[in-house]
Amino acid sequence: MSAGTAGGLRSDAKIKAALTRYRVMAYVTGVGLIVLTCIGMPQEYLGLFGGGDSVTRVAGIAHGWLYVILLITVFDLGNRLRWSWGRMLLTALAGTIPFLSFYAERKNTHAVQAQLGARTA
Repeated sequence: MSAGTAGGLRSDAKIKAALTRYRVMAYVTGVGLIVLTCIGMPQEYLGLFGGGDSVTRVAGIAHGWLYVILLITVFDLGNRLRWSWGRMLLTALAGTIPFLSFYAERKNTHAVQAQLGARTA
């Protein structure tokens, strides 16, 4: 048994749990960013939807905290799978561009599932 397996970093159950946490946070963060950019910013800067900055204040703070949690889940998943720092950075940055977190989540999910499938075969 290798050191990584003994510490539980590479057990399939823990990787699947980390993947689930990452997937949830990628979607939640992505939706929050879309609300912020597609509703909040037009409301504040263009006067649409009644004007004001209420949505921007709430969605901006929420997205900020959710993004921090996304960073933690990316690091957790990447650490368990021994991702490079570059891959973790690109995955984390996907949470800052509207709609990109959904794409990154799909690509990472397929890659992790393929990697887990190859391990069991």
